Amino acid sequence: MSAQLGTLYGIGVGPGDPELLTLKGARILASVPLVYVPVARAGAASYARSIVTQHLDPARQEVVELTFAMRGDAKSQAERWTENGRIIADQLLRGQDAAFVTEGDPMTFSTFTHIHRALAEHLPEAPVVVVPGVSSVQAAAAAALTPLGDADERFAVLPTVYEGDRLRNAIEDFDTVVLLKVASCIDATLNTLEELGVTENAVFVSRCGTAEQRIVRDVRSLRGEKLDYFSLLIVRGNITTGDS
Repeated sequence: MSAQLGTLYGIGVGPGDPELLTLKGARILASVPLVYVPVARAGAASYARSIVTQHLDPARQEVVELTFAMRGDAKSQAERWTENGRIIADQLLRGQDAAFVTEGDPMTFSTFTHIHRALAEHLPEAPVVVVPGVSSVQAAAAAALTPLGDADERFAVLPTVYEGDRLRNAIEDFDTVVLLKVASCIDATLNTLEELGVTENAVFVSRCGTAEQRIVRDVRSLRGEKLDYFSLLIVRGNITTGDS
């Protein structure tokens, strides 16, 4: 066993555009001997890996896929995270640094948070460095030229599970609300926007920063459509009218 532990770097690689990877992220990614990439199942493509492929050198770097149980019961998901934490701990115990790449930002609705907790179970003394990345929230706002907040405005980011009163309250309480991974509940979400009279203030963005990027301002046209998993809505709710 090496006397010195390797360091795990959690690197946010942005929402899809390889040029949105930070200089620090690119530098560290090029320096580590091993890179972990998340996949939904064995043999599946890794979105995070596709973003950073041009920064990897197969001749001197090993890329290891870590499978995450994205669906299923909580027990099986936890077991998968624990096993992945053990795999990474074994690598760090050899004194070798490693990077875990994740789309968006590592600390924002990311698989890296689960990896971090799992690693701490096996090797709490392991050094961990997080390199922040551009989140889909920021990238989508930029692509759609839609501000998230200004002056004393407040904005909220809601995950895929939101409906009914919780969604209504958020839209009423915040000036801007970003609804992540909206594909699974688009019709119900549009119904709520109509009830609150803010449909005209919403913009839909999917696959932000990629060649498949899509921006839709007439969000009513999305009803009944099968949308991409990487989709979100930006809703400007309490927009002040009149003199500014």
